Amino acid sequence: MALAVGVDVATAEVRAVAADADGRLRASGAAPLPAPVCPRPGEVEQDAGAWWPAVATALHRLTAALGREASSIEAVSVCATSGTVVALDGRGQPLGPALLYADQRARREAERAQAAGGTRWARLGMRVQPSFGLAKWGWLAAAYQDQVARLAHPSDLVVERLVGARAPTDWSTALKSGYDPLAGQWATEALAALGIGERLVPDVAPPATLAGVVAAEAAAATGLPAGAAVRLGMTDACASQLASGAGTPGRFVSVLGTTLVLKGASRELVTDPGGAVYSHRHPGGWWLPGGASSTGGAVLRARFAGLDLAGLDAAAAEHGPARSVTYPLVGRGERFPFAAPDAEGFELDADEGDVVDRYRAALEGVAFVERLGYERLAALGAPATGPVATTGGGAGSAVWNRVRATVLGVPLIATPAATTALGACVLAAAGSLHADLAAAAEAMAAPGETVEPDRGEQEALDGNYRRLAAALTERGWLPHA
Repeated sequence: MALAVGVDVATAEVRAVAADADGRLRASGAAPLPAPVCPRPGEVEQDAGAWWPAVATALHRLTAALGREASSIEAVSVCATSGTVVALDGRGQPLGPALLYADQRARREAERAQAAGGTRWARLGMRVQPSFGLAKWGWLAAAYQDQVARLAHPSDLVVERLVGARAPTDWSTALKSGYDPLAGQWATEALAALGIGERLVPDVAPPATLAGVVAAEAAAATGLPAGAAVRLGMTDACASQLASGAGTPGRFVSVLGTTLVLKGASRELVTDPGGAVYSHRHPGGWWLPGGASSTGGAVLRARFAGLDLAGLDAAAAEHGPARSVTYPLVGRGERFPFAAPDAEGFELDADEGDVVDRYRAALEGVAFVERLGYERLAALGAPATGPVATTGGGAGSAVWNRVRATVLGVPLIATPAATTALGACVLAAAGSLHADLAAAAEAMAAPGETVEPDRGEQEALDGNYRRLAAALTERGWLPHA
């Protein structure tokens, strides 16, 4: 039985899964990553040198679990977080920590890149933000100067270790780093404005492109068969979108993990003058509009650390709509549904002693941001009609799914199995187990369960939503409310 392997280089850990041509999972493996550090407000770093050892460990555990079946692995693909970047020396080793997707230090670089490529960004409907890889590459190039031999993303480093040679990046991962998917080229004027020579950036190819084959050294470290195909991946949210079955025009998915990402598919490019929405290019020729919020599941770990979250989930279901209202942002800076580098989380009318109400308000707050995101997409000409798919760790919470369906006013199709790692399997299978990416996605998408809105809570949640929208508008962060 032919197998495909998908690798997800996430924030807290590396996850790897093996699936057959029908999307059935055969084995998995995981390994932890070092916790991100925040040297100063708005800065988020991680040890980039930990990525490959964690990937090798996760893959070794997966292949050990497969046993003899490991010889049936035909292809592997790697996906990672969008906007995370690192500077490399001449040996391909990190010069320092990676700057993660939520890092906001490169504000001046973002302004310079935006000004230099203004015409291009307007055509693409994008606005360069400090969280973009492009801005942070400019910061890294200035910080390390002549020491920099290359600039890269997490998936680039892992793919190169797998194939034993330099490899291209995929155009999905490259989007926030300054790649123009309409023109099929890097935004050279923006790179130049940041002092980034073209020799520092990788070549670019479509997702699912064959990057090489598993080299002997990588096979020994991971247990993968030497000679298995290594195919380029996509960003983590795009991969989850494929796994959820929402990768064709008219479909939408909410990926709720550490952060919240909304993704859809459209035949036409969706442009946003405010820069909060951006569109990836699907290898099939259509577009994948969406946005990545800095809010999400991280708020539960940050505000309720050490507590029984499963117990709080059950209590929140019994509690009903919260009396307080929360904007569930951890750290500083929001990217979507509005771009506000100075935004910070807040609570309205919160009783510090009422943990259940505050927890329920956090669940609702993420749902409210989700609704703002879909309203933003609809205003730009990309409405979500019919049920919305949802995946990520948050999709495993029944009460959270019910709250979100009620806030959105449409059924949710909960597909917690539609992980980034399964999406990476779909990409690995394109051209290996299946003829192309569309065929792989159709055959391997995870099944889902429909969650209907709770009409009894609709009015109260609508009221809380309006309170949050008003508070965001008063702070000047939500100009389109």
